[in-house]
Amino acid sequence: MIEALDAFFESVAWPMDPPPAYGAFHVLFTLIGFTVCGYLAWRLRNVSNKAAGLILFFCGLVLSLSEVFKQFFCYFVIADNTYHWGEFPFQLCSVPMYMCLFAPWLKPGKTQRAMYSFMVLYNLLGGAIAFAEPSGLLHGHMFLTIHSCIWHMLLVFVGLFLCLSKRGGTQKGDYKSATWTFIALCGVAFVLNCIVQFGFKGEMNMFFVGPGNSPIIVFKQFSEWFGWYINTPIYIFAVCLGAHIVFCLVYYLHHKVLPFREKAIRK
Repeated sequence: MIEALDAFFESVAWPMDPPPAYGAFHVLFTLIGFTVCGYLAWRLRNVSNKAAGLILFFCGLVLSLSEVFKQFFCYFVIADNTYHWGEFPFQLCSVPMYMCLFAPWLKPGKTQRAMYSFMVLYNLLGGAIAFAEPSGLLHGHMFLTIHSCIWHMLLVFVGLFLCLSKRGGTQKGDYKSATWTFIALCGVAFVLNCIVQFGFKGEMNMFFVGPGNSPIIVFKQFSEWFGWYINTPIYIFAVCLGAHIVFCLVYYLHHKVLPFREKAIRK
């Protein structure tokens, strides 16, 4: 069985030269993807709660199945039949996989809205930044490149859909609940990192909060200069600040731009 899986994943490990950042593939995928996501999110903004839950669950299912395939791919192809803890799916951009499967089945309330707001403010931010700084998207294997691009584009769609349907990120308390969710997840990630690093002697830096230096541009330099323990609170603050900027834009859209548009249409 193991040999058959190994042979299969080796057979689909099509190598490629990583597409250049801001080359034709990157720019076209980004422009077309954002346009399609925005159009679909706008068209679907008025669906019922039941339909919205099914849409989110379907997105979670796609993310989960693709992640299972990626885990096997990395095990057999990238890490040569060993498990690299750095591939464990608990990064900021991995969380929607779990939330999309779980949150739709919760009763509408604070917990569900906090999760939805998190996906609007933090994962929409993460998806957008991934395309703006695409070093984590463009790989030397075709599958990993396609997987990363589609994954982060789905985060953009989910964030836009929840935003435009007013299910998260549009009320004054949404930033606070989303941020507490983010901080709690950072805490969980830090505990997991410590367990794997000190208990299993593996390499793991989920959410890039340490222990260990951050691989992210700019924060990597901060880690090397001042230590990861100085960089981590700076990084968390920067992400929260970015999410607050997204919240301000979303709030302005819903409370200024869209009401003005509706009044203009009525006239």
